[in-house]
Amino acid sequence: MLIAQITDMHVMPDGQLMGQVVPTNAMLEAAVARINALIPTVDVILATGDLTEGGSAEAYTALHRILGAATAPVFLIPGNHDKAEAMRAAFPAHDYLGTGGFMHYAVEDWPLRLIGLDTSKPQHPGGEMDAARLTWLKAQLDAKPNVPTMIFMHHPPFRTGIWWMDAIGLSGADALEELVHGYPNIEAVVCGHIHRPITRRWGGTIATVAPSTAHQMMLDLEGAQFLQSTKEPPAFALHHWTPETGLVTHTVYVDDYGLYDPPDHHDEKMMARARAFFDKSRGELGV
Repeated sequence: MLIAQITDMHVMPDGQLMGQVVPTNAMLEAAVARINALIPTVDVILATGDLTEGGSAEAYTALHRILGAATAPVFLIPGNHDKAEAMRAAFPAHDYLGTGGFMHYAVEDWPLRLIGLDTSKPQHPGGEMDAARLTWLKAQLDAKPNVPTMIFMHHPPFRTGIWWMDAIGLSGADALEELVHGYPNIEAVVCGHIHRPITRRWGGTIATVAPSTAHQMMLDLEGAQFLQSTKEPPAFALHHWTPETGLVTHTVYVDDYGLYDPPDHHDEKMMARARAFFDKSRGELGV
């Protein structure tokens, strides 16, 4: 199973730039095109919050248009920049979003079970896992404790060392970690929010943060460059799961940077010998 995770798209109403400088809509269009072109094809796309910048109806209209070009099914969860009712109104066919309250749901259509958690905290940029949400998640996990499962959510449940992002992190993270630790079938918890690729061992599993399809946040562990974003390449996470390997995660850059082309690669005899060696080694390792 192949899962593309896009996050922190910050889509604007068509014709507008985020902060008057970042072309987030065009960047997401390029990411969707890159995902569509992947071989083998992606089974599902997870969009893990901050789908739009301001949560306006016009922004969700633009998001609906852009995601409509995806050739794989897309599952949405909100982030702190999103507005639940406008989001539901723009995606009426996504009935898993429900009609009120938080947008939690489980997707049972693939061998890897997908559980979406709404970590949004009303009127606050941080996230929250309160008692009601923990109870809902426990019930979902108890229902299928032996099925391989991925949890996807917006706010990461751990501190990253980027203090201003940690200041708007996830309250209730300790209780969530304790809960997750009791279910060895959880392959990973995948998140967004930080606009950087980050990995941590957490809760007896792996917690990862995917980079943004738009701008990335400055990697600043001292805090001198408060709220600075960078022109590091737009990217998304690609999660590859099989029963044999479990979950393996790659970072995929949206842009095409070209190839180095050493002269040796045009030597047919050398390349044939190299391929024979790698084929033999593949057989020895059972790859």
